[in-house]
Amino acid sequence: MSNTMDYIRVQQTDFDINTEYQAMRQDNRADGAIVFFVGQVREMNQGSEVTGLYLEHYPAMTEKSLQSIIKQARERWPALNRIRLIHRIGQLHIADQIVFVAVSSSHREAAFEACHFIMDFLKNRAPFWKKETTDQGDRWVEALQKDQDALKKW
Repeated sequence: MSNTMDYIRVQQTDFDINTEYQAMRQDNRADGAIVFFVGQVREMNQGSEVTGLYLEHYPAMTEKSLQSIIKQARERWPALNRIRLIHRIGQLHIADQIVFVAVSSSHREAAFEACHFIMDFLKNRAPFWKKETTDQGDRWVEALQKDQDALKKW
């Protein structure tokens, strides 16, 4: 069961950073820190020029996975208040926003660490399948060792 202060959304449409940040602030007088991360499609990956990215997912599996990641973050950092996670799917282009993760807490340390934790686990454990369009054709993106290694610190 998810916390009422958790907001998780998987969508094709873009999101507005200011709208999402303001949602974290609205009626929030308890927190001294809001940390957020936005990931976007870059033009180079693994040595190839990227011209687009297509993200697929299995909705029921994805929702369960995202809720589990948020639950783990709350267990590690009990001081967390609000968590907001938006992940896009479908066809994306260079510089399009892919993911928004925001975390609020009474103090900055927990907010920074939890945001970093959520992104590391999203990158490795969330069931999103990415297909890049490159100058050498389409390819499915495999997990990188450095991303898998990032989990070891948690």
